Amino acid sequence: MVTTFYPPYHFGGDALQVYRLSEALAARGHQVDVVHSVDAFRLHESAEPEATFAHHANIRRHALRSRHPAASALVSHQLGGPGPYAGQLRRILADGDHDVIHFHNVSLTGGPAVLRLGRGIKLYTAHEYWLVCPTHVLFRFDREACTRRTCLACTLHSRRPPQLWRWTARLGRCLEELDCLLLPSRFSRDRHQDQGIEVPMEVLPHFVPDSDDEPDAGPPPERPYFLYAGRLEKLKGVQDLIELFTSEHAADLLIAGDGGFGSELRRMANDLPHVRFLGAVHPSELRRLYRSAVAVLVPSLCYESFGLTPIEAFQQGCPAIVRHHGALPELIEQSGAGFTFESIEECAKSMRRLLTTEGLRENLGARGRQAVRRHWSADVHLERYLGLIENQRRVRPRAGGTA
Repeated sequence: MVTTFYPPYHFGGDALQVYRLSEALAARGHQVDVVHSVDAFRLHESAEPEATFAHHANIRRHALRSRHPAASALVSHQLGGPGPYAGQLRRILADGDHDVIHFHNVSLTGGPAVLRLGRGIKLYTAHEYWLVCPTHVLFRFDREACTRRTCLACTLHSRRPPQLWRWTARLGRCLEELDCLLLPSRFSRDRHQDQGIEVPMEVLPHFVPDSDDEPDAGPPPERPYFLYAGRLEKLKGVQDLIELFTSEHAADLLIAGDGGFGSELRRMANDLPHVRFLGAVHPSELRRLYRSAVAVLVPSLCYESFGLTPIEAFQQGCPAIVRHHGALPELIEQSGAGFTFESIEECAKSMRRLLTTEGLRENLGARGRQAVRRHWSADVHLERYLGLIENQRRVRPRAGGTA
């Protein structure tokens, strides 16, 4: 696995999914090497992570770090290549003689040129839109989902240095190294195709691991609550939920997560005692919160490429109310375990329906649990994942390349 972020040195759901896949493979007897960048984590956080994660004995972690993390990460970002990490990456990927090299978010771990390193079957999972968007998220000027390309202006607006390699043929040449590009949803596949990515593609949804501990939800909460779980960034739309809860008082809103927009959201909710911020929450605690929530709310304004939060909630018998945007409607369509909304008034209507209709939450929750077993369990994912690798081995064995 080659990725930028990996627990505990991580911030979001893409790293958590890489961790889950690595752990699931290791538990089934596979040897897994994980390459990740501590330097990239240091760009945003100087302290050591507070959360702890167990790591299977079959997993070896290789941390990219240097004396000057900002400069090293910037070189990789700007040149679209391994830069100061080239020697370490070549040793890891060559010496291991890996059967499969699975790339994930490599934006600060070698850029597109890292795809040329190593030998074996090469896969790439597009957790977000880095291949087609310099800011990764297709959210124009931090205001709206991207419907037309203004990449340079949008990059400057986000205070990121432009990547000149994006205006060359470098990305296309490096993508030729891939055997398959994996997309977690039909929506994500279609967006990559629409933006001109021409490599073999397969839709392979993410998954949630089996719940070993089955945490007790505890006594019923004093008041019913809806839950938001995720990064606190403007594109996630939590500000719309706070606006909604200025007039909705029949239930509380619990917000689990942290991020750069957190202080503004807290300011907005300053006079709303029934809106509570929990900060960063460990996955084990998050499962308990799902179990007691009326529903999880996912108000994303951006094009989500998947939706880990809804399927995590489904596994715990919790319905989801999601914005009809990006890949999120696919999860409701497949599960029947919640509702979609286009306006905040529609969201409120679905919330009231769950609060007042006897047995509705339990019915939707049961559908969610069943859908996870059918579509988003570790066993289902690994069967498809390993089958895809075996098919690639039969169809087009590769010799690999060097950068």
